[in-house]
Amino acid sequence: MNDFEAYLESLFENRKDSKIKDAMMYSLLNKGKRIRPRLLFAVLAAYGQDRKKGFSAAAAIEMLHTYSLIHDDLPAMDDDTLRRGRPTCHVAFDEASAILAGDGLLTMAFEIAASAGEDAKTSLAIVSECAKSAGFEGMILGQAKDLAAESAPATSESQLEDIHLYKTGKLLTLPLVCGAILSNHHGDIDHWRTIGQLIGLSFQIQDDVLDVTATTVQLGKNAGSDKEQHKSTYVTLLGIEKAKCKAQELFQQAFDNLNRMNIHKEAITDILNELIHRNK
Repeated sequence: MNDFEAYLESLFENRKDSKIKDAMMYSLLNKGKRIRPRLLFAVLAAYGQDRKKGFSAAAAIEMLHTYSLIHDDLPAMDDDTLRRGRPTCHVAFDEASAILAGDGLLTMAFEIAASAGEDAKTSLAIVSECAKSAGFEGMILGQAKDLAAESAPATSESQLEDIHLYKTGKLLTLPLVCGAILSNHHGDIDHWRTIGQLIGLSFQIQDDVLDVTATTVQLGKNAGSDKEQHKSTYVTLLGIEKAKCKAQELFQQAFDNLNRMNIHKEAITDILNELIHRNK
């Protein structure tokens, strides 16, 4: 992934220096797990495509994801002080700069996505998917539902699923769909949407489990934050062991759907296996 990291950094070259640019780079270039870019590259590999074909789309998605984390960490949202092992953006800089850094990454994402395809039609499709996945009917809707649940906690799995299909699932589905678009396999998009939704829910359940079983050092963010905020989670509803089983079941369903597709599965299988066994 070093070449992708270099590409991300290159996107800020010859840009005007400012505190906001510094805050954007501070949050975006702090690497993290880069799950979404890696999912996109794995889909490209599934169709025999060069991973560099997806660099622009992957960068746009990672910018959207990072912007969402910056804003999610703000005092008005989850009020977290640690992200990816470092002080959150509003702690390292200040609240106003963090808001603007998030805004900067959000808008820059569409600048980069606008040239993500080899032709205008493909780029437009990528921009459209990014907007729908991150927008008020996508990830933002999930964030809003999650905030509402703080005062009226979810009491059923279906309520949690309704939150996390949007909050977590949309931006994990996005790279799979973009990979299919860039590979010109539009007929497979619905299959990738299904797989992305399953991965998204499983990923969220794992996050809920790790929040109570892992340390702050392992996670790179504050452990136990869900309990402090009195959030209803898959762990509070199901317990740790049943939640783990549910996550495994969802991943297996993702594999079952993947196995129905006529593609090279090695790369995507590898990353799904890695996600199943993640500890942070």
